[in-house]
Amino acid sequence: MTDHSPGAATPTHEVFQDPDLCRAMYRSMLRIRRFEEVIADCVEAGEIIGPAHLYIGQEAVAVGVCSALRTDDYIFGAHRSHGHYLAKGGDMRKLAAEIFGRATGCSLGRGGSMHVIAKEVGLLGTSALVSGGFGPGVGTALASRLQGVDRVTVIFFGDGAMEEGIFFEAVNFAALRKLPVIFACENNLYSSHLPLLDRQPVDTLYQHAAVYQIPSLRIDGNAVGLVYETAAEAVRRARAGEGPTFIEALTYRWRGHVGPNLDIDKGLRSREELDAWMGRCPIQSLSSMMPPQCAWAPGERERVDQEVEDEVIDAIDFARTSPRPHPSELLQHVYSN
Repeated sequence: MTDHSPGAATPTHEVFQDPDLCRAMYRSMLRIRRFEEVIADCVEAGEIIGPAHLYIGQEAVAVGVCSALRTDDYIFGAHRSHGHYLAKGGDMRKLAAEIFGRATGCSLGRGGSMHVIAKEVGLLGTSALVSGGFGPGVGTALASRLQGVDRVTVIFFGDGAMEEGIFFEAVNFAALRKLPVIFACENNLYSSHLPLLDRQPVDTLYQHAAVYQIPSLRIDGNAVGLVYETAAEAVRRARAGEGPTFIEALTYRWRGHVGPNLDIDKGLRSREELDAWMGRCPIQSLSSMMPPQCAWAPGERERVDQEVEDEVIDAIDFARTSPRPHPSELLQHVYSN
């Protein structure tokens, strides 16, 4: 077991020796942040009907992990997975259209915010079911082993998913068969509206996986360099046939459980707690830690920021002008033909 949580000693990140990777991760986190901020505005304006679980504040986990993966590696997400979709290379236009319920969406407008897919880049689906990714994720890892390919599967899930029985079944089976799977727990301290210690007697979740004799680590999930390095080692182990890894990434969602509100008015968390975590913004942390060799050229960061802004505006405009699914297609993709 290893603890690189915010209170533990943090190693020097090799990622900061690679200027291209540093800047790519900055762009990727900013794409997620700005996209979701605009989605939040659209929800408040009543343009989006249905729930939208926002990933704002947790960007370093998806970006750090997905930056260590190949395009053909698989990932599974949960109900808060816009960030996973974008970090793995999903099309922003298709994601926006899906959230708007349009036929041009990645799930043809049938899934909405919680049911997105991008098979072309290895995202095989997200599920509104808590712990819904464990079964399919371990299944694809087993398939990779049986096919003799070195493809890796990552299952992203929240702290609440570890209170479901299938979590233990999945970890046990993966450990027993030494499957090429990474369990990426995004511990944002709340399951819906319940704090972690109101649900479990201890908050060191990585220790639950350690009993299965697999590498189990707790890290600062807002430090994208540390997330990347931890994921890269887990990927190396998986490809080498050394079995699964469990990563508990400590992070925090800035918005409420669902929708754009902050949930402060509900008495569930304090303004002080939220401000403290916002002060540890993963995007700003990356920018402040970049060494001289990774520094932006004059005007380069401003150019990247504007390109991201333009991409987000284009995606939202595409969603707004896309058609809704036609009622005549209601039963398509429901029953086998």
